[in-house]
Amino acid sequence: MAKHAVLSSGAKLWRSLACANSELRLDLTLACGQSFRWRETAEGHWTGVIGGRVWTLTQTDDTLWYYVYKKQDMRKEGRDEKRKAGISLQEENESEKKFEGPLKKEDEEPVAVTSVLDTEEEDKMLRDYFQLNVKLVDLYMAWGAADPHFKSIADIFTGVRMLRQDPTECLFSLICTSNNNITRIQGMVERLCQAMGTPLFQLDETSYYDFPSLSALADSSVEERLRDLGFGYRARFLHQSAQKILNTHGPQWLEGLRSVPYLQAHNALRTLPGVGTKVADCVCLMSLDKAEAVPIDTHVWQIAKRDYKYATVNRQKSITDKIHRELGDFFRKLWGPYAGWAQAVLFCAELRKFQKLKQMPHLKQPKKEEENEDEMTVVCKKVKN
Repeated sequence: MAKHAVLSSGAKLWRSLACANSELRLDLTLACGQSFRWRETAEGHWTGVIGGRVWTLTQTDDTLWYYVYKKQDMRKEGRDEKRKAGISLQEENESEKKFEGPLKKEDEEPVAVTSVLDTEEEDKMLRDYFQLNVKLVDLYMAWGAADPHFKSIADIFTGVRMLRQDPTECLFSLICTSNNNITRIQGMVERLCQAMGTPLFQLDETSYYDFPSLSALADSSVEERLRDLGFGYRARFLHQSAQKILNTHGPQWLEGLRSVPYLQAHNALRTLPGVGTKVADCVCLMSLDKAEAVPIDTHVWQIAKRDYKYATVNRQKSITDKIHRELGDFFRKLWGPYAGWAQAVLFCAELRKFQKLKQMPHLKQPKKEEENEDEMTVVCKKVKN
């Protein structure tokens, strides 16, 4: 069985991009509730799925390292196991020929060295996923100059970037977040992928799957299957939203929202079952290139009242569409066109798992600790719409 890659065990097999910690911190960006499919599989190593491929990522001070698993990883591991069992390479090859016959060209074992074309494509995928074309240090400087409170947080919570996720994965993962927390959402999204996604790889007894397609989510059996998997009322929203997208708009509709203005994309998403104001803004920000979208939940509202002395006229106790719009405009005026990115930094700073960073700002990495099941409800807690 193939194992999760570790940089110290074979750096020559890894590839890298120049990227300072000030531009990206994996521990903050991948664990702050944007995506729910990354796991820390070794200290400082994160494994997840991008573009139908399984990746392990890690970083040093000025370099982002990545390993993309290929078929030869599985075959090499299988051969190693056979050799441990006393099966010689000659016996193994003879056995393969006996039972499989001559290999067709398309079935030949991939070479161990990744092609230049693969390297270029995967570099491009990773740059796109982390939006590395955006100079985060420049944004932090601008936000800090405009906002003293942000400046007080920025030196501790550096490198928090917005991911550019696949719109289908982002939307349907976020529909699962209603009245939920990070740990439970991770479990639900994992079960969703296991039930309806394409198997990709198995590493150390952990199986990785691609995210289900729209057509798979729209199948007539989906709602019942998801209810059996513990999705509750969210099962209906997932199924109905997939059906509506395919039947009313077509399979390319979500990607097409990347090219329309923010409010148009936001309002279009609001027409889907299970998608309220907050979820729509999350999808706009995290997958549709709307950097000005500022998702507002009870925690961001508390930040606004506590740290920015923001108060509504009639002091509502719940977040209405009006408050969502007005508070979003407040932060957009303060932070500018990348206001959603700035909001993500402050949201990250509120997460319980990262509170020790505030007491130990000199440390670059937080201590790993168990995530409390009752910790703050993540990204898209259900609010009044």
